[in-house]
Amino acid sequence: MSNSADSPGRPARRRLRPVRILTLAVFALAGLMFWLSFDTARGTNLRSDDSMLRLSDLIQERSNKNGTQDDRNATLRADVDGLAQRDNDSSKAEDAKLRALEKDAGSKPVAGQGVSVTLTDAPPNATAKIPGVPDPQPNDLVIHQQDLQAVVNTLWQSGAKGIRVMDQRLISTSAVRCVGNTLILQGRVYSPPYKVTAVGDRDALNKALNAAPAIRNYLQYVNAYGLGWKVDQHDTVTLPGYSGTVDLHYAQPVKP
Repeated sequence: MSNSADSPGRPARRRLRPVRILTLAVFALAGLMFWLSFDTARGTNLRSDDSMLRLSDLIQERSNKNGTQDDRNATLRADVDGLAQRDNDSSKAEDAKLRALEKDAGSKPVAGQGVSVTLTDAPPNATAKIPGVPDPQPNDLVIHQQDLQAVVNTLWQSGAKGIRVMDQRLISTSAVRCVGNTLILQGRVYSPPYKVTAVGDRDALNKALNAAPAIRNYLQYVNAYGLGWKVDQHDTVTLPGYSGTVDLHYAQPVKP
């Protein structure tokens, strides 16, 4: 049987060259990508920030919901504590020991003299305020996790009887964490300015704040770029007891 290219009156079948095959494959891939993009977008603008805005709204909504649940939990806990105290057969000594443990755990209000420290981001268009200091980078103008941790740790180390960050009392399982320029504390989300309030001996608290190396480093940025730092003195301040849940994986009693 002869080849069709050799038959008279019949045109030879053209072979697909490798370049032509590659070109067709590129067009096919491009078409697939356009279809996937259309199917994913479903008529929405993929370049917009709507998805990020929705995520931010969702986070704030969950934060508000957590706050409402905390308030409800505090009311229920107060009812349970009242019923437990009414129905138990404990002695006065045992009751006193329990109250002391509750106070140390941070579940009861604490009052006394104290201080409040407020940290604020610098203006976004801030420039160097001191000659010879380089122009600030974006990270130089915002409050970082280590700045808040430095204040909290310094106040604890100086003998604070209780500490509140924003509107929440800190306990042994509390963790101060920052994500971007927001603070996430015990399921709640906060934006600057950040306020830390401590109850304790004011002289000891102020002395510790002035001497802490990490805070001195932060104050250099306050002077250079305008980050906020304010310390208020309180003759009397009351911190509410912690009312949230306590999730412990391991616990061991402290030996006297």
